[in-house]
Amino acid sequence: MTKARPRDSAVSTPVEWPIPNPHSEVKRGRRPKLRDILGPGLITGASDDDPSGIATYSQAGAQFGYDLGWTLFLSWPLMCAIQEICGRIGRVTGRGIAGNLRRHYPRWLVWTIILLLATANTINLGADMGAMGAALGLVIGGSTLLYTAGFGLLSVVLEVFVRYARYVPILKWLTLSLFAYVGVVLVVGVPWGAVLRHLVIPKISLAPGYLTVVVAVLGTTISPYLFFWQAENEVEDMKERDGSRALKKAPDQAPAELSRIRWDTWIGMGLSNTVALSIVITTAATLHAHGITNIETSSQAALALKPIAGPFVFVVFAMGIIGTGLLALPVLAGSAAYALGEVMAWRVGLARKWRRAPAFYGAIVAAMVIGGAINFTRLDPMKALFWSAVINGVTAVPLMALIVHLGQQRAAMGEFTLPPVLRAVGWLATAAMAAAAVGMFMTFSPNG
Repeated sequence: MTKARPRDSAVSTPVEWPIPNPHSEVKRGRRPKLRDILGPGLITGASDDDPSGIATYSQAGAQFGYDLGWTLFLSWPLMCAIQEICGRIGRVTGRGIAGNLRRHYPRWLVWTIILLLATANTINLGADMGAMGAALGLVIGGSTLLYTAGFGLLSVVLEVFVRYARYVPILKWLTLSLFAYVGVVLVVGVPWGAVLRHLVIPKISLAPGYLTVVVAVLGTTISPYLFFWQAENEVEDMKERDGSRALKKAPDQAPAELSRIRWDTWIGMGLSNTVALSIVITTAATLHAHGITNIETSSQAALALKPIAGPFVFVVFAMGIIGTGLLALPVLAGSAAYALGEVMAWRVGLARKWRRAPAFYGAIVAAMVIGGAINFTRLDPMKALFWSAVINGVTAVPLMALIVHLGQQRAAMGEFTLPPVLRAVGWLATAAMAAAAVGMFMTFSPNG
């Protein structure tokens, strides 16, 4: 177990924007460095653009051109609200989402949500590992199954054996892989006037195919595993910083910490949606413009770009899949393990050595192994992803409702219940996901 730090020492890395931290020894008026602000929100937002998400955004651009860019502007404030609420819950209570749900809601309901989450995450893990293996195979050749297994093993070793304080910087550096897609969109020759026109005056259709992709984009952007990860990482960061305590026990730390969570979340989710929009624009300007309108996987999108945009764009796009996958795998496995561990009252936390939390780390390994094994079966990965989307659609709405409701309860949050605006946008995000879930069941087909 990580050696505990004294709880009464000064905070070594203060955050003073916009309100100075009363526990800081830094002079008033000094703004924190960006690295002090960016943390759980940045990693959570970046992990949202996983290989499966890249496939969804590529399909949106290939099939409908620039028509669906508006969905990423719509989803940004909604995802910011729900993720900020999750971050607040973790920082205020000192527990993750699952730990709080277990204390305030019926066990049968919480267990149902956790089991659905773990199932969807495991399927998504398999799809992402397979996409990473396929992308590397496209670039250098060789066995995609061997690469798939290798990426899974690498992720397990890093997440289980590298101390949290050292692992988090690795995850932060991996977020730079997302800029591959920003770079790609700048070199493929985009008619920016047409893009802006479609963003300002969106073309909306009620055709089943259009609604299907809209639902897929919303479901990919606002995913249950992100809720658990951000809350738990706020708890992990709190335990790693000298003098930090749950805000219910140390309310004088609240102004700086809640401000940091907000900035971190909005920047992280902004990066996520900027990258997603870049992928939509890239595939619209290339694949859609050349009549290629059906993309099922991220590696297929990369391969289709090669004859149109050239080898450089192809390689950058494919390597971006690998970089984002290395970020997404630990988040998917870790969020499932956090949720299961808190419900089971295990010792949880990436800051603990594996010997001190064997069940928690065992859950991470099990999720990686089972997810990876999907690629070695005859199971159609696209059908598996379909059922993962169904499970996430079923899980997201009640989970979001519970999270927003929890944030309003003084029994859980003390004096730090959600402010009215954040509460209202949180319920709006829940309503949007409910509409998306209804649309999913009306438009999705497991046969495509």
